[in-house]
Amino acid sequence: MTEHELFHKYNKDVYRTCLYMLKNIQDAEDVCHDVFITVFRQDWRNVTYLKTWIMRIAMNHCLNIIRKNKVKNENRNKLQLLHEQKVLTTDPVDTIVMAKLSFAELEEQLQKLPDKLLSVVILRYIGDLTIAEIAETLKIRQGTVRTRLHKALKLMRKKLENYEKVKMRGDSTYEFNRI
Repeated sequence: MTEHELFHKYNKDVYRTCLYMLKNIQDAEDVCHDVFITVFRQDWRNVTYLKTWIMRIAMNHCLNIIRKNKVKNENRNKLQLLHEQKVLTTDPVDTIVMAKLSFAELEEQLQKLPDKLLSVVILRYIGDLTIAEIAETLKIRQGTVRTRLHKALKLMRKKLENYEKVKMRGDSTYEFNRI
């Protein structure tokens, strides 16, 4: 059996499983692709129960995505809770309303950051970790932490400035995703 034949024989089963597990078409397609890359990099010709082996790889990939998304959502919920607690304890009502609107914009920008950048921002500003602690936690160099922080903040600042310009113009047809 060739790689092409293997792919066509098991592709639908893997995709269906991924779609069921992840409940997201794009994620299912990505994981399905990753599964076959993993399979082709292994010595798959010597595997006795090929379908079982491939499906186990698919399940492991799906579980990794689910875990990653769960952690990501938990971090975002913590961020919002901490922000709201701080605002509620120190500011008058009009400031609280404005802060919630600003937080929604900030939250939208955080969601668009790549995971590598998001994790550094959350650890630094929510977890109050030092650069050294973040480097140790993520097992990366301190210079990499600084670079990722700088890149994330620069990216968010640019998008928020563009968003404010669009908001000031009152251009409701402009899509935020294009910024």
